[in-house]
Amino acid sequence: MMGEDARLRAVVELAQAMASAHTPHESWRAAALGAREALAGSFAALSVWERDLGQLKVLVNAGDLAEGEEEFPEDEAYPVHRFPEIAEFLHERWAGGGEPNAWVETVDGPAATATDAGGPGYCHQRVAALRRRGRGCCVVAPIVLHGRAWGELYVARPLGVPVFRREDADFATVIASVVASGIAQTERLEEVRRLAFTDPLTGLANRRAVDMRLDEAVARHRDDGSVVSLVVCDLNGLKRVNDTHGHAVGDRLLERFGSLLSVCGARLPGALAARLGGDEFCLLTVGPPADEVVEVAGELCRRAAELELGEGVACGIASTGDPIGPLRSARRLFRLADAAQYRAKAARSPEPVVAGRDGGVVRLADEPPPRPPGGGERRRFRGMPKVPPG
Repeated sequence: MMGEDARLRAVVELAQAMASAHTPHESWRAAALGAREALAGSFAALSVWERDLGQLKVLVNAGDLAEGEEEFPEDEAYPVHRFPEIAEFLHERWAGGGEPNAWVETVDGPAATATDAGGPGYCHQRVAALRRRGRGCCVVAPIVLHGRAWGELYVARPLGVPVFRREDADFATVIASVVASGIAQTERLEEVRRLAFTDPLTGLANRRAVDMRLDEAVARHRDDGSVVSLVVCDLNGLKRVNDTHGHAVGDRLLERFGSLLSVCGARLPGALAARLGGDEFCLLTVGPPADEVVEVAGELCRRAAELELGEGVACGIASTGDPIGPLRSARRLFRLADAAQYRAKAARSPEPVVAGRDGGVVRLADEPPPRPPGGGERRRFRGMPKVPPG
């Protein structure tokens, strides 16, 4: 059995490992490995309670894996009704102000358990799993986050070694609270990252996310020739809606078009739907042929024309699947799609304008861009008729 100093060191090391994790997967793995080490187990798993699906989903398995177990399983999940202490007993205990204590189970049944299960013929699902996987005992510690059951930490030992005792279950409860703190920190960081790359009004990706994804897409195009397509959209009539009906109504129009863009984009595997700012949106794809992108953009234009209060959308497309010349940079693809969008807006086109199928757009995009006042990133193309805002 570990001494108090060793257990304190184990807790500190677990907390530090989770704090240094950069992704949820790294955090989950650090939690499982740290708990396994702290409790002198051979195997550990971290699971989350998916309330909407009524199941415990395994996030990570760490240590000596049995046959069929994977470190980060895609679909290892167990119906919660097979683990009533999570959905029923523990919930009742916490609601009454009690503590979510851990418990121990062995191949012979519950030991040092916090539940009322047991008695003659007792064969809990965990006990059956222990036998099936050649393990001798386990300690199960509920994880509580923001006052609610989040999931559980599970640590097992093999047959032939001393089983977990009551003091191990008490220590597992402490470990679970440290893991909960680490998970809360990871979730906060993920929320910060999500907000950094998400448009707050529409929930779509923002310009920063598009720039990052477009750089990656162009690099992939250079490596393996993948087709990269960019659809740039300008929502017509937004200024009129804002001036006539107020900005709250204008925001609803933006939200509705954002939803429409997301729905249409879903037809193209892996597409990124984004709001660039103001009334400008885009759709970025890697892989789908140019013709498929043009078809989806055409549907987007037709459906956008049916939006209440709106005046349709001006849509421009640039794709490496069309003859647009060498793609020297992500910026050039943006210029091509932008030029096509301006051509569509000037012509009041009900259909998308495709840069690679309109030589004038390609020539226009490749002209040296004038520097706009204030040095903004988006160019205003020379030679295009002036288009009223909105």
